[in-house]
This record gives sequence, C-alpha cells and structure tokens, in this order.
Amino acid sequence: QVQLVQSGGGLVQPGGSLRLSCAASGATFRNGAVAWFRQPPGKEREFVAALFRNNGRTYLGDSVKGRFTISTDNAKSTVFLQMNSLKSEDTAVYYCAYDQRLILSSLRLSREYDYWAQGTQVTVSS
Repeated sequence: QVQLVQSGGGLVQPGGSLRLSCAASGATFRNGAVAWFRQPPGKEREFVAALFRNNGRTYLGDSVKGRFTISTDNAKSTVFLQMNSLKSEDTAVYYCAYDQRLILSSLRLSREYDYWAQGTQVTVSS
C-alpha cells in the first residue's frame, strides 16, 4: 500500500520562498508520474507541476513557470516542490499525488492519480 506524507507549507510574505516535501512509503517514484496540485479557496483543484518518469522530464503549470521547481531525492522516495517568488494568488492547499501507470496525456488530470497526500496549506500574505 502506497502512502504519501507531506511536510512544509505555512505562511510566507509575497516574494518569499517555501519548499514542500512529499515522502512515499510502500513505493518509490521510479515509475509513472508524481505531481503537485493545488486548490485555492473556492476554486477547483489545479495542476502545478509533475515529474514524468518515462521520459525523465518535468512539467509546470503556466502560472508557476520560472518560479516553481519539482525534483526528487536520489532514492526517488521523496519529491520536493520548491516555490520561489511567491504571490498572493499562490495561496492554496497543496497536494502531492502519484500514479504508477500514468500516461503522459493524463499528466495534468487530478482524477487520473491513485495516491494522494493529506494536503498542506500555503498562505502568501503580508
């Protein structure tokens, strides 16, 4: 059974940085795709970033390109979301998600992911 546990998040001022972590137990992120989604207050969940193992590439949502980075540790059991130059519109609950058999065309679709972490609040405010 795959379990994902997030850490990080909190309150940060505009322009600041935060790093979220997501640790897997019962699996590693060596296959399929691992991703970050977020859900702003009163809005639907949206794609933030993903790492697709089949081609080794990373993918970012348009609103976070140039500011956020997704990466994993050497053991491929923890994924990170480095968030820089944070804006108030980045305020949301952030979720880590993983699927072992995801195909590239489904990368940005939250419904295609089987495993989810508990979510963590990120608030960007002065």
